Amino acid sequence: MTNPSLFKNSSWLSAIILVVLAAVSQAQEPLVFTSPEQEARFNQLTTELRCLVCQNQNLADSDAPLAHDLRVEIYNMMMAGQDNEQIKSFLVNRYGDFVLYRPAMQGNTLALWLLPGILLGLGAVVLFFIIRSRNRRLANQQEQGSS
Repeated sequence: MTNPSLFKNSSWLSAIILVVLAAVSQAQEPLVFTSPEQEARFNQLTTELRCLVCQNQNLADSDAPLAHDLRVEIYNMMMAGQDNEQIKSFLVNRYGDFVLYRPAMQGNTLALWLLPGILLGLGAVVLFFIIRSRNRRLANQQEQGSS
């Protein structure tokens, strides 16, 4: 006959081992910079670039595995002597303009730049006509009520 508490303890031990192994596998090597200026440049670059998984976070703030891979890629490119424009060009060629938080104004990104202003203007025009119509209705009701 087997002891049930032995299996209970071993299952807890197995669970703890799995949690520790999962945590260790997620550990990331820290990036080592040769100067504070280089680290500041890296931080500036990763805050200007969008995480493709999270879409509303920059690479510096994202915990997504792809964001980690892109941070390492940017680090390696910096260590290879590439400047910011070369790094951004590489990422845009690979992932498109979406990777940039502030894409350049060109034909394919024109809607990104103009659409917010157009929608705001359209909303203001609609609001103007709604208010004008309501005011006219109220004026007509007051005229009919006083007659």
